[in-house]
Amino acid sequence: MTSYDLTGRKALVTGGAQGLGEGMAGALAAAGAAVAIGDVNADTGRRTVESLLSNGTKAEFVELDVTDDSAWEAAIETTVGALGGLDILVNNAGVEVTSLLIDLDAAAAARMLEVNILGTALGIKHGFRAMRPEGPAGSGGAIVNVASVAATIAFPGIGVYSATKSGIDRLTRVAAAESGKLGYGVRVNSIYPALTPTAMGNKLAVDCAELGLFPSPEAAAQAVAELTPLGRLGQIDDMADAVVFLASDAAKFITGAGLPVDGGMGM
Repeated sequence: MTSYDLTGRKALVTGGAQGLGEGMAGALAAAGAAVAIGDVNADTGRRTVESLLSNGTKAEFVELDVTDDSAWEAAIETTVGALGGLDILVNNAGVEVTSLLIDLDAAAAARMLEVNILGTALGIKHGFRAMRPEGPAGSGGAIVNVASVAATIAFPGIGVYSATKSGIDRLTRVAAAESGKLGYGVRVNSIYPALTPTAMGNKLAVDCAELGLFPSPEAAAQAVAELTPLGRLGQIDDMADAVVFLASDAAKFITGAGLPVDGGMGM
C-alpha cells in the first residue's frame, strides 16, 4: 500500500501564515516535506517558518500577494532556490466578506474575485510553469486548490464568496485536463473544507449574527453543525490531512477531483 510519506518533496502553501494554511503547512512538514510559506503577512509568516524550523523542517518564508503576477514569479523562484525544487503547491490564500446580496459592496466583491479566483488561477499558471518538464523544478507534482463547502450549498450571507469557490472547482477541473493533455505531469485537485473555527470562520459566524441571520455567533455555528451529518464543525487537522493525501502518491491516479471535507454537509 502506498503511504502518505512526503520525504524529499518541496511544497509552497499560500496563505500559510495562519489558520488553515498554517495547519496544512505543518501537516505537509510532518509528512516529510520541506515547506515554503507564501503570505502577505510577513511577521506572522516568519513566525510560522520559525516554528517549522524548530521542529526540524526545512522551511522558507516568501512574501506573496497572490493577485500579483510578478510576485508569483519571484515567489516560485525563491521557493525553488531555497528548497531545491517544487513538487506541491497548495493554493489556500483566500478572503471572505460577509454580505447580503441586497447590500453588496462592489469593492469587497472585486477583492474576493481577485484573491480567490485570480489568485488561484495565477498559482496554477506558475505552478505549471515550474513543475512541467522544461520548468525550473521539472519533475511534475501536485496542486491542491482550497475551495469550500460554500461551493456546494446555499448559505445566506456568502453569495459572492460561494461563487468564487465554485469558480475554483471549475479552474481545478480545466487545469487537470490541460496538464494531462499537454504532458505537464502535474495532478490538480481541490478540497471543499467545512466551516472551521479559525479566525475567518469565527468572523463569519459573528458577521452572520450581525446581519440578523442568526440570533448569535454561537447559534450560527450550531446551525452549521446541525446541517452536518457528522454533527460537528470541521477542524484544521481534518483539512490538512486531506491536503497531505492529495499531495501524496496515495492519490497518484486522482486528478480533476473535488474532495469534500465537510462531514457530509454538502452531499
